Amino acid sequence: MTQGSTAIAFRLNGSDVETVVRNDQTLLELLRGSFGLTGARESCGQGVCGACTVEVDGMPVSSCLYWAVQLDGTDVTTSESLARDGTLDPLQQAFVDSGAFQCGFCTPGMIMMCRSLLRENPDPSDEEIRRWLSGSICRCGAYPEILAAVHAAAATLREQVAPAGRATPDPSHLGAQS
Repeated sequence: MTQGSTAIAFRLNGSDVETVVRNDQTLLELLRGSFGLTGARESCGQGVCGACTVEVDGMPVSSCLYWAVQLDGTDVTTSESLARDGTLDPLQQAFVDSGAFQCGFCTPGMIMMCRSLLRENPDPSDEEIRRWLSGSICRCGAYPEILAAVHAAAATLREQVAPAGRATPDPSHLGAQS
C-alpha cells in the first residue's frame, strides 16, 4: 500500500470485496475503474443530476461525491445487481414497459432513487415521485413515462402481499437490509 491509499473491505452487490483505494478516489471512480460497473454514470460531477446514484447501506448516494475510503464495512448496491436469474427487477421491467427512457443515460440512477422511494412509500403520488426525483435529471424529458413506470412498479410490488394481509413490497426486490 502506498502513501495516500487505504485498504477497505465492503459488500458490493452481495459479494464481499477487499481493495486498496486512493484517499482522493470517489465511489464512482472505484465502481467504474476497478470493478467495471458502468451503470452509475458521471454527468455533473457535483451531485446534482442523479446519474451516478447507487445505494450505500440502503440509502441513495451520489457516487461522484462519496469518498471510496468511506466504504469500509458498508453494503453497496448498484443497478447491475437488480436483475435476478435473467429476470429484471419489477422497477426495471416497469421502466422498459412504460418506455421510461429515451437515451438511457439517467435510467440507472433514476431506478436506484425510485427503489428508495418505494421502500419508504409503496404507493406514492405523482407529487411525491416528482419531489423524490427532484435531484435526478432526465435530459430527454421522459418524466411522464417515469411517473407511469414508478406507479406500475409500485402496483406490482404491492401485489406481493405479506402474511398478515398487509400489502408490502418484497424486500428482496428492493434491497432491504437483513
